[in-house]
Amino acid sequence: MSGLLARKLLAAPILQTFTSREQQFNLGRDGGVSERMEHDDSIPCDREPSTDKGSLPATTSFHEGDFLSVSAAIGAFLVQICSYGYTTSFGVYQAYYTQHYLTKQSPSAISWIGSTNAFLFDTVGLASGRLYDLGYFYHLLIGGSVLQAFSLFMLSLAKPGQYYQVFLAQGICSGCASGLIFVPTMAVLSQHFKKHLAPVMTLVMSGSCLGATIHPIMLNYLLNGPLGFSNGVRVSAGFISGLLFLGCLLMRTRSPPSHSATSFTSAATKCIHDPAYLLGVAGLFFYMLWYYYPLFYLQVDSQSHGIGETFSFYSLVIMNASSFMAQFTSGMLVKKVREDTLLIIAGTGCTGLLFSMAWIKTLPGFVAIGVLYGFFSGSALALWGPILALLTPDYSELGVRMGVASAIMALGGLIGSPISGILLTSNYIWWRGAVFTGTMAFSGTIAFVLMKIQIARGSSPDAHVRERRSSTEVVVA
Repeated sequence: MSGLLARKLLAAPILQTFTSREQQFNLGRDGGVSERMEHDDSIPCDREPSTDKGSLPATTSFHEGDFLSVSAAIGAFLVQICSYGYTTSFGVYQAYYTQHYLTKQSPSAISWIGSTNAFLFDTVGLASGRLYDLGYFYHLLIGGSVLQAFSLFMLSLAKPGQYYQVFLAQGICSGCASGLIFVPTMAVLSQHFKKHLAPVMTLVMSGSCLGATIHPIMLNYLLNGPLGFSNGVRVSAGFISGLLFLGCLLMRTRSPPSHSATSFTSAATKCIHDPAYLLGVAGLFFYMLWYYYPLFYLQVDSQSHGIGETFSFYSLVIMNASSFMAQFTSGMLVKKVREDTLLIIAGTGCTGLLFSMAWIKTLPGFVAIGVLYGFFSGSALALWGPILALLTPDYSELGVRMGVASAIMALGGLIGSPISGILLTSNYIWWRGAVFTGTMAFSGTIAFVLMKIQIARGSSPDAHVRERRSSTEVVVA
């Protein structure tokens, strides 16, 4: 999650189009905030536009909720369905490859296809975020969309038993395509929203869970129906292509690219000296180690315990539908409860559920796991982007900080599922995978608790700016 938890989240790259908080407000010594409205007579109308890093030109004022903003949000929502939503639907492919298409391969080897896809999703996102900042939004959006459609049509041509063909098309090509389009389409929202950016990003990110609900239903019927693998994947590829085409039509940028890009080396150096940020990234790394385990193996787990085939097909649907609702809920709660508190609650819930997977053998048990794990993991998935924003004092450095975090999360997503597959063995010793992922979830939750303590102590660099951002509501026209 790797980030597939990019394992794989919510993300935003280089949000250099944010107006700095100091330019929007006069901060009194008593901590009060007085808004500087553009119509205020005390502000000269002929002043020069600010050239500070991360500031917007004076001509980019706008009203949130206009047609351009709403269409961009809808377009980004559709892209999430086709990118991360497809990545997190790999559990259907895992079961199909294990039983029908790649029967000579071990579960661990097959899981490398999904984990590689998730790894590239996050690591390519680091590069695409930087390219977005340089003004290549449309190149990334259109190029990544074409590549995603191409990779799925090529997957339909893969022959049974040909592991390398599936790996190249689905693991590498599709992973790169998703990474190219995910970060820029989340980043462009910062050009359309300010006051409501966090809830809008959370709601847009829920498109990944909606996709992870739709795709398993389609794929289970297509792959196991009369169409078979090749034609079934082609139908899925056509559906993805249509949604991406609509997304490309709807999304537009509002402001020109920034010409004052933040130095990557300078921003990365600040990350190393920020304890709260380091703890947060450590927690996200552990998050990606466990996030994909139920997504990849719950359907196989239910089938191995003799649960009916119909429910096995819908196990991922139940989980992702619950996750979809959780992301909507998180989008509302993030206005009332701090992001770090919500993330700790979600991590605690996932820890208990992952340990409990060692003992589930009945239909009610699998239903409970699907609903509850989907809810808590969906909340965590929706919150990792806002968490990194909370840990970034200067929004002009947010792209770099998100990129560094994404690269580390990608490593967790790459190795987490294969390790679980090795522990399971071909005999499916389920308690081993449950204990491993439960321990990783517990470790990540502890890291988030320590991060919250570090923020409360204010011992990190620019902690006062970070705390002010978390407690101040920005008013935008």
